[in-house]
Amino acid sequence: MNVTRGFTGRPRVQNPGLPPGQYDAGDDWPVLSAEVTPDIAPEQWTFRIDGLVERPRTWDWAQAHALPASVYEGAIHCVTSWSKFGVRFSGVSLDAFLAEAGPLPSATHAVAWSHTGYTTNLPLADLTGGRAWIAFGYDGRPLPAEHGGPARLLVPHLYFWKSAKWIAGLRLLDHDEPGFWERNGYHERGNPWEEQRYSGD
Repeated sequence: MNVTRGFTGRPRVQNPGLPPGQYDAGDDWPVLSAEVTPDIAPEQWTFRIDGLVERPRTWDWAQAHALPASVYEGAIHCVTSWSKFGVRFSGVSLDAFLAEAGPLPSATHAVAWSHTGYTTNLPLADLTGGRAWIAFGYDGRPLPAEHGGPARLLVPHLYFWKSAKWIAGLRLLDHDEPGFWERNGYHERGNPWEEQRYSGD
């Protein structure tokens, strides 16, 4: 995928929820992926948490759906400059998964990985306290494959490359370990309000 510093010629909307350098995509939801979209049936999907945890654990589709349901309603922001408002994702709070795995006190960061092999790194603090989800649905329907279905990580307060599509697992670490885009020039954290798009921003 080609990386640019942003699109031009887009209308700028006065929106207090719009981070700097972003435009409101309205009804559009651009599809941007570093890999070919996989075909993963729900019955083939699994999600694992390991690394610095008391109880490494893998959930299948039914086990993940047996956890308390949770919904995120709000906005998402892409590093390529679009933002989308009024989104509604359904799934399970990542807190519910982490509670079953039991993070060790030494765990400070995580690497999320996808069924495709994609990885991205996050501070553990960005994944806890009701700030992250494993999302199965969007707008009342199953999450489409091109947007990460059957399940994706959702970390809406960070740029959307951190919300790994086709999520397969989370490895907890006591240090930061860059993922795919972070090794290719993207910012380690990706806070849209601070325009942390690229290394050095």
